[in-house]
Amino acid sequence: MPSKKTEKKTKTKPKFKKLTPTEKLNENIDILKAESEIQNDRYLRLKAEFDNYRRRKEKEFIDLLKYDGESVIKEFLSVVDDLERLSKASDENDNTNSEKIKEGIDLISNKINKRFTDLEVASFTEPGDQVDPELHDALLMRSEKGKKENEILDVFEKGYRYKDRVIRHAKVVVNQKSS
Repeated sequence: MPSKKTEKKTKTKPKFKKLTPTEKLNENIDILKAESEIQNDRYLRLKAEFDNYRRRKEKEFIDLLKYDGESVIKEFLSVVDDLERLSKASDENDNTNSEKIKEGIDLISNKINKRFTDLEVASFTEPGDQVDPELHDALLMRSEKGKKENEILDVFEKGYRYKDRVIRHAKVVVNQKSS
């Protein structure tokens, strides 16, 4: 029979149930499942956050493109007002103040050119330039003595460049030597 001393020792020792290898594996599986669920939840939240961010940025970009010209339009509203005042003044004066009307037209033209400069819009093509098919549309061909082949004789409409992009080709009359 065991003595009382040995009985006390066995009673004071904490009882740890020894796990079988299968039980250990099942316990590890449960822990990994819980971690996997936590990671899956984080992933889903992050994905939803990113989707919301993407939708918000798409909407901002669409609005930016949709109303892209708004600032340009605002810039030219004062020019339109000036043209309307000039038209009204020319009707009232019955062309008696043609010099003042010419000054008004020059002021409006200068205002437009300043706006274009601010927006990085530049005109190109003058008589005497050489034709460049990337910049010019030849409307007519004429032959004039003393002029070079493919020299621009007259400009119907100036060409315009916005930054480094041609936004309107110049319409020109070109010298062509007679054959």
